[in-house]
Parts: sequence; structure tokens; C-alpha cells
Amino acid sequence: MSKKKACKKCKMIVEGNECPSCKSNSFSTSIQGRLYVMDEKKSLIAQKIGIAAKGEYAIKVR
Repeated sequence: MSKKKACKKCKMIVEGNECPSCKSNSFSTSIQGRLYVMDEKKSLIAQKIGIAAKGEYAIKVR
């Protein structure tokens, strides 16, 4: 099992080698905070920061 990492472009936390959201392959393992989006259409936070898909996101990626 690979270590989880955050996409530097959209901040989605993934395990594979390609981000399923933005198709980027630039990742970081240095993150601060996590945000879980269950329903992106009803979440005010997701709408404010531009999240378009449900999932686990990093708040800050270095």
C-alpha cells in the first residue's frame, strides 16, 4: 500500500500516481490539515475554495 500524498494543483489526497480530479502527477507528502467533502454541491466550504468533486483534500500543501 502506497503512502497518501496531496496533489499540488488541486490539493486532493490520493494514493496513486495520477490525480483523479485534475490528472496532474505533481504531488507532495508535506501537508497540513485535511478537509473531507461529502457533497460538493451542498458544502459552502467546497464552493468557496472551488472543489468540484467529493473526496479528501489537504488544506495546505508545501
